[in-house]
Amino acid sequence: MRVIRAFLMTVAMTVPAVAALADSYSDTIELFKNAGQSAAFFANSYGYAVFPTIGKGGLVIGGAHGRGRVFEHGTYVGDATMNQVSVGFQAGGQAYSQIIFFQDKRAFDEFTGGNFEFDASASAVAITAAASSTAGTTGANAAASGGKKDATTAGNYYKGMAVFTIVKGGAMYEASVAGQKFSYKARKAN
Repeated sequence: MRVIRAFLMTVAMTVPAVAALADSYSDTIELFKNAGQSAAFFANSYGYAVFPTIGKGGLVIGGAHGRGRVFEHGTYVGDATMNQVSVGFQAGGQAYSQIIFFQDKRAFDEFTGGNFEFDASASAVAITAAASSTAGTTGANAAASGGKKDATTAGNYYKGMAVFTIVKGGAMYEASVAGQKFSYKARKAN
């Protein structure tokens, strides 16, 4: 148990260092706007949450953490934090950007209502250079994608939300049971 605790502490200390290197929110949004079909979601969604960098690492037990901003009709309305703990066959570390589109007000309200967690059947379309994979909160599935600017991804809403990721660096093999948990805090009015 002591080894597990030490490993998780190492992951927790590494994630802020990775997050310090994060692209700005606007750069990350532009990246997703130029990435295949994820661009269409900006015009047709009620809102979205963007996480410029999520750091993830694991060796049997893993964790991930990232901070993001939530937008309603293109206006920044609050901050979100994502945490993930996973158990299963996994090894390595990775940094990626993630965006979650909300199809309607109901989905937006569900996400911003406090604490939100993706269920086991939720997945994300991975947009990576010269790779074919879909990263889900519970492992990996199959999908096609191209480079960052010319991605040929396809995504659909699941329970009012569509998730896309872009791998920034690192290598990680994972076959684990994990769920992303989000907390939301409304932006204070100026």
